Amino acid sequence: MRVVIVGTAGAGKTTLARRLARELDLRHVELDAINWQPGWRALYEEDLPEFSRRVAEATAGERWVCDGAYGRVRGVLWPRATHLVWLDLPRGAIMRQVIVRSLFRGLSRKPLFNGNREDLRQMFEPDSPVRTAWTHFHRNRARYEAALAQPEHAHLSVLRITRQRDVAGVAARIRGSCAA
Repeated sequence: MRVVIVGTAGAGKTTLARRLARELDLRHVELDAINWQPGWRALYEEDLPEFSRRVAEATAGERWVCDGAYGRVRGVLWPRATHLVWLDLPRGAIMRQVIVRSLFRGLSRKPLFNGNREDLRQMFEPDSPVRTAWTHFHRNRARYEAALAQPEHAHLSVLRITRQRDVAGVAARIRGSCAA
């Protein structure tokens, strides 16, 4: 079982991936942890071949769940995945989640990836999760719909989650699709 979780920034990809890893006994691969280097340097921008290599290495096994919406490594992940969970929640729900998360991280100053910390001053910068969630919402939806319509992705068992209350049942639905 190899599961990819996608969605707009703040949709809850990492939270769901942690839950699935625990409930389905899968290795959790967090793309943000691979991408974000010290000083918020983005490996996918600075060295895409190295980012792709690290993602491939992290997902080389047969039992993993990977969260992240990095389109540049879709060709590494999606062909090997068995399942894809698309957190396509309403924009309002995503905005609530990403704002609360960013406020918490900015106030707590808890270290994230490679010692990086969110800062409240960054919250509304062009590349902040809050701004990204707002500006990329419709574009991401169109991109995922188009990508999933491609024949090379027909092998994926796709769960498109459009309501927050349906997130809780994802592990059972994945387990059920494997038994069928």
